[in-house]
Amino acid sequence: MRTRWIVVAVVVAAAAGAVVAFWPGDAAAVDPEIAVSRSACGTGWTDPKPGPQTFRLHNTGSVTAEVDLIDPATGVIYGEVEGLGAATTRPLQVNLGNGSYAFRCLPEDAGAIVGPAVRITGGAERTGPGVAPVTHDDLLGPLKAYQQHVSTGLGELVADTAALKNTVHGGDRAASQAAWLTAHLAYERLGAAYDAFGDSDGALNGTADGLPSGPADPGFTGFHRLEQGLWHGEDLGALAAVADQLDTDARALQTSFADSQVDGNDLGLRAHEIMENTLQFELTGRTDYGSGTNLATARANLDGTRAVLDVLRPLLTPRYPALSEVDSWLDRTQKALDAAHRPDGTWFRPADLSREQRQKVNADVSELTELLAPIAAIAEPRRVS
Repeated sequence: MRTRWIVVAVVVAAAAGAVVAFWPGDAAAVDPEIAVSRSACGTGWTDPKPGPQTFRLHNTGSVTAEVDLIDPATGVIYGEVEGLGAATTRPLQVNLGNGSYAFRCLPEDAGAIVGPAVRITGGAERTGPGVAPVTHDDLLGPLKAYQQHVSTGLGELVADTAALKNTVHGGDRAASQAAWLTAHLAYERLGAAYDAFGDSDGALNGTADGLPSGPADPGFTGFHRLEQGLWHGEDLGALAAVADQLDTDARALQTSFADSQVDGNDLGLRAHEIMENTLQFELTGRTDYGSGTNLATARANLDGTRAVLDVLRPLLTPRYPALSEVDSWLDRTQKALDAAHRPDGTWFRPADLSREQRQKVNADVSELTELLAPIAAIAEPRRVS
């Protein structure tokens, strides 16, 4: 079951293609069936009442539709069901206060239909949380800004991998290790673009997991392959070919990315997934092939998260009340990770932290990840017409 968030409401996929907004702990009463089709929307809501309740949305039409429960005056969405197939019924749980509401139906290959407005009185003055929809047009500016950010970052990456290649060829292991870290962190700051990188991400930053021969497999390439060799005493002459391939792959990515684009659906999702991956892979040390720099990677991931938030901020500021709290936890997490950086430039491994330090880092990253989770749903581009 895939979990998503809208503001402070939990949103889960209750069935294939369905998205349901609900408030944990509320005992929902079942409402009559609500009809959805190309010709009619939202009929059947005959007894409006406040509080937690469940609508059973039934698609009486012949095509799949999306259904939103909205404020008809502002377009704010309080609940949504995606991919409601023909002759299919899905639940939508909501918690409604006083105000006006209507269902908006968006059938495939047809314009939006807004059903009759219903007014609720006699309940709470405030309804459950909702979000003003973000459209594809709203995302054009943030996507352009992020595309430029990634392009600039790729230029830095290519310069860094070239320097790393030259250092490996020069035969200085300590200098090569330092150059490796610089280049690897440059790549790790580009977190939200990974889907746009396609197969290049595996070539540049893949691990040996799943390869038939593990770390000895010929298909193991990129940063982690070079890391393994640099920190486990492999001959630098033999590693020169690995560094050459890494540099070639970085340049190929820079070229291919110029003709690609970050998907608007991915931008908000990455704001959460970057730190989620940090929890799963970096704080556990699962991607350590000898350098012990997982916490440096986590710090670079934090920079990547900030970059996503910076371009989305104009959209998030009026839509996400907890954004200032996100900023506070970003600063707090940065401070905790910076404390793992020794004065001599080296980094503590996660396992080398004291119990108190490790608990703090894990707790800070976990809390930040939770606060970032709603952004995926808030910034998801939606049809409104």
